[in-house]
Amino acid sequence: MTDNNKLINQLRALVLLTQTEEQVARTRISQARTDAVRRELTQNADNAAARSLEITEQLRSLGGVPDVVTPAIGRLSATLKATFEQAAPFEEALLTDLQLEHQLLDRATYVKVLADQAGQTKVRQLAEKLITAHEATVEWLTVVLAEEAMGGPAALVATPVQKVAGGVARAVNAPVRFWANTVNNAVDSVKHAGEETSDRFSAVTGRAAALTDAVRETLTAGRSATLRRAEQVAKREGNQDAAEAAKSARVELGDVSADELPIKNFDQLAVGDAIKAIKGLKTPEDIRVVINYEEAHKNRANVASAAQTQLAALAKEAVGVTS
Repeated sequence: MTDNNKLINQLRALVLLTQTEEQVARTRISQARTDAVRRELTQNADNAAARSLEITEQLRSLGGVPDVVTPAIGRLSATLKATFEQAAPFEEALLTDLQLEHQLLDRATYVKVLADQAGQTKVRQLAEKLITAHEATVEWLTVVLAEEAMGGPAALVATPVQKVAGGVARAVNAPVRFWANTVNNAVDSVKHAGEETSDRFSAVTGRAAALTDAVRETLTAGRSATLRRAEQVAKREGNQDAAEAAKSARVELGDVSADELPIKNFDQLAVGDAIKAIKGLKTPEDIRVVINYEEAHKNRANVASAAQTQLAALAKEAVGVTS
């Protein structure tokens, strides 16, 4: 038998980290690409809240002082994390999330051993539950990062500021892609800023949003025409790299014709048939083309979710996840 002080200290730390985990999950809900991911993140946040209560209960059973400060610190930590990560590329924010989950997993494993030595069966059972939960979240975040590394679109989407930060980080190695993305992101940022304006400015926001949509449509049309022209000229001159760069930027706009899609007669397929065809796609590039086209032209939630699921399957294979 050992002193319970170590267990109490570790449970306190776990409460703090779990409160942070919950708040991070809630901030990620707004970044979900699909309704399915949004529901999953909401459930993750609710589960984290439930785990916090369970950990607190065990802490009290060991004689730990009830902690009313830790939840507030957890929320503050998550708020600060969400604020500071805006200055970093999206993948860095996800890596920080992954670091938090690894710390939770490692501490839960440590608590399990401590509980074994102390003969605290209920604490050991809780630790095992925490280990299972954090292993699953580590796996999920690893897959999301793999999706991003494979060209996405990932299950989570970056905020406008993160998009710009990530674009700047990649600018040196991809000047053509950076130019196209920067134009997209600048327009998106303006639109999102308008959408987030308070209700008391709703009339002004309405006019601004209408103007923004018109400007965006004009810019998109202009970019599409420019990129198509650049692609044609590059091909004619034998500059394959430039042609591919222009095409990639055009694909990101969803500006591809139906005959360029990797699925034959995609436009004519019913939802069920489209989903079945998507499950046969084997490369991230093909999935990206379909998702961008779908979002730009039809925007059927079930079809987009199916494409996202197929990308996740490829990402799992890439990182060696078998479940």
